[in-house]
Amino acid sequence: MSTEPETTQKAGPGSPDPEVDPATARDPQEGTPGGGRVPGDEAVTDGEAAEGAGTGEDAVPQGEAAEGAGAGAGAGAGAGAADFGAEADGSAEADGSAEAGSGRVFGAGARDSGEGSETDVESAGRGAPEAGAEDSAGASGADAGEGSDVGSGSGADAGEGSDVGSGSGADAGAEGAAGKMSEAEAELAAQRAERERIERRKAEKKGPIESGAKLSGRAADLLAAVRAVESGEKPAVAVFTPPEPEPAQRRAAPEPVRRPGPVTAEAAAVPAAPAPETVQAVRQVLAAGGAPESLALPVATALGEGAADRLRADPWQLLHIAGVRPEQADGFARALLGAESRPDDERRGRAFTVWLLEQAALAGHTSLEAPALTAALAQRGVPDADAALQSALAEGEALVFQDALEEPGAPAPTPEADGDEEATGEERPVRVLVGLERYALAEESLADGLARLINSAPGEHGPAEGWEEAAGAARGSAGELIRAVSGHGLVLHTGGEAARAEPARLLAGARALGLRAWAAAHSPLGRDGFTELLRATAAGEGAPDAGRAPQAGGGSAGHAQAGQAGQAGQAGGGVPGGAESHAVATVAGLLSGAEGPGRDADGALDLDLLVVLDAPQLDVETAALLVESLPDGARLVLSGDPAVLWSAGPGRVFADLLAARVCPHIASRLPDPGPLGELVSGIGVGELTQVAAPGKEVVIVPVRDAGEAVHRTVQLVADSVPRAIGVPAEQTVVITPGHGGAAGTRVLNAALKERLNPGPGRFGGFDPGDRIAYSPVPGRTLPGRVVTADAEGLHLSCSGVRVVVPRERVEASVRHGWALTAHQAVGGRWPAAVVVLPGDAAQALSRPWVYTAFSRAGRHLSVVHGVEQALPRAVAEVPARERTTRLPLLLAAQAAQAAQSQERAEA
Repeated sequence: MSTEPETTQKAGPGSPDPEVDPATARDPQEGTPGGGRVPGDEAVTDGEAAEGAGTGEDAVPQGEAAEGAGAGAGAGAGAGAADFGAEADGSAEADGSAEAGSGRVFGAGARDSGEGSETDVESAGRGAPEAGAEDSAGASGADAGEGSDVGSGSGADAGEGSDVGSGSGADAGAEGAAGKMSEAEAELAAQRAERERIERRKAEKKGPIESGAKLSGRAADLLAAVRAVESGEKPAVAVFTPPEPEPAQRRAAPEPVRRPGPVTAEAAAVPAAPAPETVQAVRQVLAAGGAPESLALPVATALGEGAADRLRADPWQLLHIAGVRPEQADGFARALLGAESRPDDERRGRAFTVWLLEQAALAGHTSLEAPALTAALAQRGVPDADAALQSALAEGEALVFQDALEEPGAPAPTPEADGDEEATGEERPVRVLVGLERYALAEESLADGLARLINSAPGEHGPAEGWEEAAGAARGSAGELIRAVSGHGLVLHTGGEAARAEPARLLAGARALGLRAWAAAHSPLGRDGFTELLRATAAGEGAPDAGRAPQAGGGSAGHAQAGQAGQAGQAGGGVPGGAESHAVATVAGLLSGAEGPGRDADGALDLDLLVVLDAPQLDVETAALLVESLPDGARLVLSGDPAVLWSAGPGRVFADLLAARVCPHIASRLPDPGPLGELVSGIGVGELTQVAAPGKEVVIVPVRDAGEAVHRTVQLVADSVPRAIGVPAEQTVVITPGHGGAAGTRVLNAALKERLNPGPGRFGGFDPGDRIAYSPVPGRTLPGRVVTADAEGLHLSCSGVRVVVPRERVEASVRHGWALTAHQAVGGRWPAAVVVLPGDAAQALSRPWVYTAFSRAGRHLSVVHGVEQALPRAVAEVPARERTTRLPLLLAAQAAQAAQSQERAEA
């Protein structure tokens, strides 16, 4: 590798802020679905820190990790209420991570601005009446439907109306003859006419009622059959015995529903707006407790109907809001309850228990060991941590599990032996875990679904000789992968970027055999890159023995930038046509129905084989949904690089499956070529080696401080890399450890925008042509560009797909995207990457982080190096942090049960 020490221009201003820790200056856009990030809390980070980027602080509440030294045993219940305003004005900005949901928490601006949060909430509040109007319109529609029924009922009454009319006519005749009759006679005549009308109505009601006259189709046939049986025309058996079923025919795969217009920002991920009166009631409770009124909308959304009463009765419910810290919830409770707010309050203990479990989920854990949880509760000033945990369990706010631990040489646990000490002769050691219901159910559902795939024979699609012929043509580990898939329902495949050619050969071979085979990538960039790889495979250019890595990076970048002007082909506004025609989608698009083959009559994905790329990015909830969506007899291949960062959401599905060894695992023998491949492969095994780079594939740029790091980064992207390497700025990505700090994404993006696309930021800080990173939901990032803005919101182009982000969501979900974090960049590749390592980021580095960041480069990598020996130390000594999950034990129990069933069947 080469170095570039010379600096011809003076470094720009800006030195590292000693109070800013880039390891904690993260953003909720990278957090887990269903949770934001807590500002200033070292134990809580976004998806990157959850992965274990080597921050040195574990979010698992062990030792200092449970809020560390920042907690204090009496932080919540001791003297001194939390000062909401001071928290906002001071530490929130210094931390750089106070963004959550509707803006900064407790008075701070959503984008380093004092008015941002208020503006966001006010705009959302203005939207609430509109939502209410829509609800009213919906109600009116329902009323209209009822109106049709009423109309038909009125039609029935119309018959009566004729009677009334005739009666009225008689009355009129009687009144006309009143001049010739006495008043008494006229009255008698009117009474006679009324009695006659009543008698006619009684006679009509005694007659048969012709019901079902308006029925049609199946309902009419059923009514006719019932009447036939009642009249004796046909016996009941002849009528109601169902005909012999015809052989089921395979339904053709339906085309996904496409929307021709721009796609609005994933409405399914946004909960329905609460009623304005609910928000107003919550606002009053917040004001009474000294909390910012800007929290009214998120509180009303999280707590639902009756939110104000629930919050007043249990002020610690405020901890359900992303970004609220325990000491702030304690201050709010003291303001509302006064002397009734005590450290040993059961409500406080339950709320703290749930909060700690949510923070653990943000760090990647699906559950926590009970001793670690009670220790964290004690550090939070909960006097009786065991009682608080038992209270949370009794109220159903958390679940407890006792999983038997495996001992070397011990037999596997069996369902019959569980809980029966006499059957085993001795008590087995158990691990007591506590977790939230949503993740526990997802993990158990995932284990059941995987067992279904493993134990069921795959569908017979294509003759055996066809599979063998395809495997023989592929050769090497690609052939092994095809053979494994031919006879198993679940197969794991591992390898680097070059190894993606092997799933491409599998997909092409399966489709040649007539299987409905699809691939799903983590991001649109990965989808577009794999599409180009399939094109090369079909043309005979992308075989594994071609001796070169597939240039997915160039294709990905090309598609991403083509989206700037909407030049990429679109399949009805959903995905670029090339990806659809090559049966490639994103995981999110496949599950939502926006991409992919659609679903069959049973609701399962209409396919025979699914290859999931970037499998390490699957969290337990996404993986469970994916497995549940597969039909019986389908084959699933999980392919990915186990050395990259793990998923932003809780769980480590791919790593757990590799460790469980419950299905075939094919390890690719295809290395990533060239100096970049050699460098990244060494990092994967813990070695940072110096590689020869004759073509300047790897360049090291040493810097002294963060200000110089920002200056040199802009110089590399705008001038050096385009001039020396030939890669334009729009195909270069900048990767840095965090959003905050003197060289985080915020500072770098501001500097890059000023150089590459200067403008006033007239659309909420954005201008047409700005590169952006759009997060429709926490944990997912879509690179794109700004097209324009109007009353509907900000118009973006993301990988050729037009997206409209409503104005009130722009602040929380869109940021500039020249510079990304490693977790935002995972799943995509660019021709050139500039990795920025300022001195204050040393604690954020780990082997998975460095591996992920360096491997995003397809042709050229520049490292702006300011961490000295911290980089090789992180590669050698800081592996991925462990995550507490139940999936391995669940899979082991499933495997033991399947083995016993097989033994019984053989006996």
